[in-house]
Amino acid sequence: MSTDQEPTFTVKLLQLLLLSTYWGMQIWVTFISSFVMDNHLNRHTYGFIQSRLVPFYLHLGSACAFINLTIFAVYHPSELLDDREAFQVSKYFFNPDPAVLQIFIFFVSVTVIMADMHLIEQACGLGQDIGLSSNREAYAKLCETDVKYRYLSSRLWLYRFLSSLCNLCCIGCNFYSLCFMAENLSTL
Repeated sequence: MSTDQEPTFTVKLLQLLLLSTYWGMQIWVTFISSFVMDNHLNRHTYGFIQSRLVPFYLHLGSACAFINLTIFAVYHPSELLDDREAFQVSKYFFNPDPAVLQIFIFFVSVTVIMADMHLIEQACGLGQDIGLSSNREAYAKLCETDVKYRYLSSRLWLYRFLSSLCNLCCIGCNFYSLCFMAENLSTL
């Protein structure tokens, strides 16, 4: 610990709860619920649920990360940081950034693109199939015949890819933060 002031039990508990809440949400949303919903819901229902779930996940995660940064900064003044603590601060500082980027840039774009794609798919009688692989040929044919749908599909892929990279960065930051916290449980 960098300061003479020891954090209270409540502060330690709050930081641990915030970090574990964000970590749990990341693992659940990224690796469990997305795959379950993709394999059991039709395409449009899955998109609708994701459009409601993801903003909540990103806002709550950003808030957890920001509060953790604040708590850590209060008990670790910058002039007293060692190299490991400085690296930890950078992880806390960097963690909310990709989530905020996802909220304000990627998510808005993905939602608009998905809504436009759903309209085109509905006009072609698509979108009610369960899982992506159940009717790939029809979607591939739609991409070949409809220029707008092909453009939207490529943009959606790009934004989802960039959003996934941001999400993986946040997961990596939280994993490092968990390791740091486990190593220093007696202090903070």
